[in-house]
Amino acid sequence: MKLMDKTRTSLKKYFDSRAFRERYHCDEPLGAFREEGRTAFHLWAPTASEVTLRLFQRGDGGEELERLPLSPGARGLWSAEVPRDLDGVYYDYLVTVDGETRRTADPCARACGLDGDRSMVVDLRRTDPEGWEGDQAPPLPPETVIYELHVKDFSWDPASGVRPEWRGKFKALTQTGTTLNGDGVHPTGLDYIKSLGVTHVQLMPVFDYGSVAEGGDPNEYNWGYDPVNYNVPEGSYATDPRDGAVRVRELKEAVQALHRAGLRVIMDVVYNHTYHLDSWLWRTVPWYYVRQRGDGSPSDGSGCGCDLASERSMCGKYILDSVLYWAEEYHMDGFRFDLMGLLDVPLMNRVRRALDKRYGPGEKVLLGEPWSAAATAARPGTRLAHKGNLRRLDAGVAAFCDATRDAVKGSLFHAEDAGFVNGGGLDASLLACCVKGWSGDGFVSDAPSRTVNYLSCHDDWTLWDKLAAVSPGRSDAGLLRQNRLAAAIDFFCQGSLFFLAGEEFARTKNGVKNTYRSSPELNRLDWDRAWDNGALVDWYRGLIALRKRLPGLRDKSPAAGARLLAAEQFTGNCSGVLLDNAGDSPWRQLCLIFNAGEDTVDAELPEGVWDVLADGDSAWHWQAPYQLRSSAMLGPVSALILGRR
Repeated sequence: MKLMDKTRTSLKKYFDSRAFRERYHCDEPLGAFREEGRTAFHLWAPTASEVTLRLFQRGDGGEELERLPLSPGARGLWSAEVPRDLDGVYYDYLVTVDGETRRTADPCARACGLDGDRSMVVDLRRTDPEGWEGDQAPPLPPETVIYELHVKDFSWDPASGVRPEWRGKFKALTQTGTTLNGDGVHPTGLDYIKSLGVTHVQLMPVFDYGSVAEGGDPNEYNWGYDPVNYNVPEGSYATDPRDGAVRVRELKEAVQALHRAGLRVIMDVVYNHTYHLDSWLWRTVPWYYVRQRGDGSPSDGSGCGCDLASERSMCGKYILDSVLYWAEEYHMDGFRFDLMGLLDVPLMNRVRRALDKRYGPGEKVLLGEPWSAAATAARPGTRLAHKGNLRRLDAGVAAFCDATRDAVKGSLFHAEDAGFVNGGGLDASLLACCVKGWSGDGFVSDAPSRTVNYLSCHDDWTLWDKLAAVSPGRSDAGLLRQNRLAAAIDFFCQGSLFFLAGEEFARTKNGVKNTYRSSPELNRLDWDRAWDNGALVDWYRGLIALRKRLPGLRDKSPAAGARLLAAEQFTGNCSGVLLDNAGDSPWRQLCLIFNAGEDTVDAELPEGVWDVLADGDSAWHWQAPYQLRSSAMLGPVSALILGRR
């Protein structure tokens, strides 16, 4: 087929067609596979007229060692076999389509050289750290509490106590016993995270991305949402990015260390776009993996000008295979899908079913952003995984809840917009929706299993910076009360819990909203601040520990909403809810009251004796509760969590 004889619009029509899928869909394994004495290469390139394999000793520069032709086979598969084990050898391809030859790395590579420019054949077993075969995630917890972490942010601060040569690297996640400036008293790093009681650490993108030069200036920074090699770890986080095996081994070591600390690991994945339109996928099969508008131009629902066409069978297969590879080879315990609203519902459900079949129902967490940056040019009839289609997703696919986020702290689109805790009023009916996880009759979701509650993440302002923007001039003490109340409301809503690393110690980025390529100094976790705001950290820690003991909030079933028994408005800034808490708990009912006003409120309680589980002073009263009857006094900007036996 002469591709250049066709317009881009006719290519779109052809690639979207059933005829193309039936002729070229290929289920054969793709990539480079080695064993003793031989190495096989398989590349899917159905529109190519010629494919040539090139071998190199180095991942960057150096002379070409050998050049071999690949042979065409059925369903667009090109293959070659070399009669020797090429472990550690680098390679790329020359792919000729309609008379034009493009150099490309292998889109299915498992290892690569510097900056991901060449792929590498690798014996994955030699990258396994000691004890890797026995590595297991800690037992599935009764509640999911996710801590979002950027690898470089974690250890960039010298006060972290991390070894200088490991700061900003995967290896920093393996170091235990670190303390603030090495004082031996105040834990930092992995020990600190473990002490919070979170169940999952969500690593912001750790696959190979293109915006930071590997082996270059260590002060270069990016969040990493610009994928280059989807199945290879990022080299700037490795101690030696030139050796393709090192990054593989060191990410495995990090996962292993987190597992040993009792933490599961979620991987942030970006399957909705590539770094550039001119990606390895595009060079291999021009235009196939990319959604196109009616005029043939690339779709831009991601804001990057290169949306992936997940609804096309081989693109969907590529994404599914990649997820399963990370789960198997790196023991990842879950996946957070960036801009999930750009991916199609059938693909997300296939991912869920495949993980459940291989590892057991619910063993791997799946969550995503149920939105996109803009409209995307998906094939007509494609159902996308956005908020409007949540009920079409498997119940085990969860989505971030922007409704609770904005209700609690105010809209992220306007700095001055207020929410419950900072002057927007605290409406009981809206609070009830939040507590129910925005699920049930009348909502887009039918169960809180689909709801991920959060107040801040890497995107937009930190919680502290948003609170400061709404209330300029408010004292730190006043902002801390707002922060405590915000966390209390969010943590006592049905659904799973998620928060940005450092939110628990009032993390600030000095008011900068979008820090995706700011300095590591601005983005780092400030470990002095973690201990300066130790009382706030203890508040989060106590709320997490209490939450795990409350079945009325942990319930993820479609029947969970029926646990909400009543909602009451005490004042314009104070409201509460009554919940059924039947289950593995000493308290059969819960009463949650939140006062966002500046005045003390005398709230009438439901009949009976109520144990105070948490109040404005402490989130740990549940360990030895004191009791209230008939009424309770709530101080300004405070929460009261009560349990009735």
